[in-house]
Amino acid sequence: MYDYVNWNFRPPEQNWKLRMLMRSGCPINLSAELLGDRWSLVVLRDIMFGNKRTFGELHGTSLEGIATNMLASRLKKLTDEGMLSTSRDPRHKQRLFYSLTEKAIAFVPVMVQLGAWGSAWLPVTPQFSIRAITLEEGGPALWADFQQELRHLHLGKKAPKRSATALMEAAFERVAGNEAAHGQS
Repeated sequence: MYDYVNWNFRPPEQNWKLRMLMRSGCPINLSAELLGDRWSLVVLRDIMFGNKRTFGELHGTSLEGIATNMLASRLKKLTDEGMLSTSRDPRHKQRLFYSLTEKAIAFVPVMVQLGAWGSAWLPVTPQFSIRAITLEEGGPALWADFQQELRHLHLGKKAPKRSATALMEAAFERVAGNEAAHGQS
């Protein structure tokens, strides 16, 4: 894992190695290098918003049909870069549970804005955009509640007073109910 934040404070013999791995010190470029492929964001989305925690859950419920080799590659990359951590299932020693790290939870506002932008400018479906719209309309206070909820689920921290997930699910149920009542899919 690269320490992009503190690279200037590494011993001088390590700074040149890190600079060789980076195209530039631009934060947008470095973020794009970490998350700029399609699948990394989808994997984070499914863990963050769907609470999918195992390889089987992520692969078996993938709306986009991610291939197993691609999923394994992205999980390794996200783990190596400190966005995910792993723990073993005590009942099944070969199964890993993936958890968001604080670094990934800090990414929630970016995911909210990405979802809001997509909802505004792309041909999304109501049932897949309502969670993003709910978070966007809830503003930073709801994002903070969602981040605290993720800290509770993934890091064992105290649960928030308000469940952002429950609000998003209620909005989803309303939209799904409306679509079913009107014969839409």
